[in-house]
Amino acid sequence: MSRLILSLLFVGFCSASVLAQEKAVAPAKDEKITYEQHILPIFREKCGSCHNSNDKKGDLVLDNYGLTMQGGASGEVVRADGDASQSQLYLVIAHLAEPTMPPQQPKLPDEQLTLVRRWIEGGALENSGSKAKPKKNTAMAKVEISNQRPAGPPPMPESLPIDPLLVASRGNGVTALAVNPWSPIAAVAGHKQIFLYNTQTLELEGVLPFPEGVAHILKFTRDGQWLMAGGGRGSHSGKVVLWELKTGKRIAEVGSEYDVVLAADISPDHTQVALGGPKKIVRVYDTSTGELLYEKNKHTDWITALEYSPDGVLLATADRSNGLVVWEAFTGREFYFLTGHTAPITDVSWAPDSNILASCSEDSTIRLWEMQNGNQVKNWGAHGGGVSAVEFTRDNRIASTGRDNQAKLWDLNGAAIRGFGGLGDLGMEVAFDSDADRILAGDLTGNIQVWNAKDGAVIGQLSTNPPSLTKRIEATTQSFTAAEAAANQGNAALAAINKGIADRKAAAEAAMKVSAEAQAAIEPATNAKAAADADIVAKTTALQTTETNLTTTTAAQAKAAAERDAAKKVTSDLDIKVKAATEAVAANEVAVNQALAAVEAKPEDAAVKAAAAEATKKLTEALAAQSELAKQKSASIQELPAKTEAIGVSTIALNAAKTAKEKAATEKTAADKVVVDATAKLKAVADAAVVAKANAEKAVAAAVVTPELQKQLADTETAAKAALEKAAIVKGQLERLNAAKGRTLQVAEGPAK
Repeated sequence: MSRLILSLLFVGFCSASVLAQEKAVAPAKDEKITYEQHILPIFREKCGSCHNSNDKKGDLVLDNYGLTMQGGASGEVVRADGDASQSQLYLVIAHLAEPTMPPQQPKLPDEQLTLVRRWIEGGALENSGSKAKPKKNTAMAKVEISNQRPAGPPPMPESLPIDPLLVASRGNGVTALAVNPWSPIAAVAGHKQIFLYNTQTLELEGVLPFPEGVAHILKFTRDGQWLMAGGGRGSHSGKVVLWELKTGKRIAEVGSEYDVVLAADISPDHTQVALGGPKKIVRVYDTSTGELLYEKNKHTDWITALEYSPDGVLLATADRSNGLVVWEAFTGREFYFLTGHTAPITDVSWAPDSNILASCSEDSTIRLWEMQNGNQVKNWGAHGGGVSAVEFTRDNRIASTGRDNQAKLWDLNGAAIRGFGGLGDLGMEVAFDSDADRILAGDLTGNIQVWNAKDGAVIGQLSTNPPSLTKRIEATTQSFTAAEAAANQGNAALAAINKGIADRKAAAEAAMKVSAEAQAAIEPATNAKAAADADIVAKTTALQTTETNLTTTTAAQAKAAAERDAAKKVTSDLDIKVKAATEAVAANEVAVNQALAAVEAKPEDAAVKAAAAEATKKLTEALAAQSELAKQKSASIQELPAKTEAIGVSTIALNAAKTAKEKAATEKTAADKVVVDATAKLKAVADAAVVAKANAEKAVAAAVVTPELQKQLADTETAAKAALEKAAIVKGQLERLNAAKGRTLQVAEGPAK
């Protein structure tokens, strides 16, 4: 605000000669400061002659509350958000900003400045019946919308309590389940608490209190930094709560319903929270102030699902009477009313690009809706008896669960990728960990199954009712003792086998040395050795021949692969040309349509007719070019099988060459042994040599690591390693649990005196 404009706005403060007709009443320390009772008398005394409804110097009126809050020619002068340090009126009358008011005079008395400051900080109330506007929650700053992985390490809970607030006699059904988009963290609803599990280790990472009741909806913000829960107590109360995932700090509470919240979501930019439930009304709140932005009562039954599109533009809401509505998120205007489901809609989910909305229903179907025209593009029966939950994955697959006690994974065409059985009861919630490629589904018994999405293997389970920290420490201590004993036993067994092998090898080496020394004294060994040497030469020549053949077949296979790759490139290049030709046909079709329209408009115009004929000719030429390229592409594709078959033939030849080489090498090795055996046999002239040879052969045979012994060694080594790793994992779990117990005791005992 410029010095000149401020001078105009507050010139009335120079009219100190005007006496107030009312005097400000000194308020009590805790009394609410209002415009009518405390501030208006000050404004009339100090500025009434210039800033009244008649004079309006600088377009500023200070003897009327509404006009005071409206401000003057340069905007507002009183901040209604409680920040006096940013209110220009207070700054100039307190001589904290230029131009000071009244001009060239002392500032207002301290008691009057205190009243003005307290009035602003209290929300700039008009009268005793006014309520202050909610202050903005600075933690709820608007963020940039993005589907990309945020910079920095993924958000993870740090030092949160992991002892359940209460442990029920049995688990509650899985009412809410969510997986962080960028961290291995799953949120699970329990009774008056939210459990945070690590989806890699399946260990409990934190417990968040939710005294409002039971959460019926859990969602992570799209940047993964916050967790949102909506729920409450049926026919009593409902609320949406937001926590910072890293610290577990409760950063916002939104809504104050008279019934449980069944559906809720936070907009991708963090500025809005939408919620709904049995009251049939969609309410949208400002997250920074908690103010109601708008509400929609188009639904005729309980609102069961809602979700913002990833780009933040649209909001989808659904109800128990198969009503499905898409709204403009920030205006509340109706965008589409989608009809098709014939039973209650249980869940909705947006594709990552925000162009497709998935909905599921008790009518057993999943339906996909495109947002260009609001048309239904896919519809398939997914779960017999009804679909309970649906979720798009980051790579455009679709996860679901339902009343058939299964979770399933689908592609965008509604084709089943894989089914995941094993739920103990009706499937209620589903979530997907895109980084680990794991699917999670919870059932009515409170069990949450975790599968590997690639092969359907069961990885483990999570629970809505985990045991207490004390019981987990006891169980983990027992597990560690058993694991440590198993590891020690495995190491001892492995050491015993290795020692036996080493001892036998040492004995064999000693016996062979004695035998060699005895055989060295036998002269007739020369002839036998010469024959063996000749055989080795033959075997070496055979081995070289097989190596040459292997080199030739390797080159042949490489050539076949190169020819196949070249054929693929030709096909790829033709793909590009066909696409270009297709685009040319489309462009010429547009031109023909435009020309025909022109002929229809001007049927007698020869130039227009000629243009239409020329456009038609070009379209014909483009179609011919497209057809020719398509034929070339087809011919190229037909060549590929032959090229591929050639690779197969060359591979068979290569394998045969390898086998021949291995056989030749084995035969040469056998020939080498013949030399040794011949030398040993020819030394039979001496009884001592015979005995030495026999002892050596016996020792060598005993030292051979047979396939059976190799398997025993490998199995023992694997078992020992697994036992050691398990012991290390359980030890880490035990240390983590004891550390958590220590933190819990510290909090309970308070700071040391």
